[in-house]
Amino acid sequence: MAPYLAHELWEMTGETSNLLKALWPKYDAALAAEDEIEIPVQVNGKLRKRDRGAADATNDQVEQAALADEKVKAAIAGSRCEKIVVPKKLVNVVVK
Repeated sequence: MAPYLAHELWEMTGETSNLLKALWPKYDAALAAEDEIEIPVQVNGKLRKRDRGAADATNDQVEQAALADEKVKAAIAGSRCEKIVVPKKLVNVVVK
């Protein structure tokens, strides 16, 4: 039934060519690219927040935004920190 329904819909959109001979659409990476991404921020492996930011942000910008949050500041107060930034994926702050 699906091929017949697809052919009817094809004709309803105004197409006059045969659906079976139509070309598949081309993939366009620019259309699939994200403008914003979500980056989780962890302190010692425990999720503290999820940051939304520009997809083209640098590691330093992502790190500064993560460390500016009040929950993260409270979790790392008075401790020595090592920051691990996985580009466009994760910010993990290890507190010692």
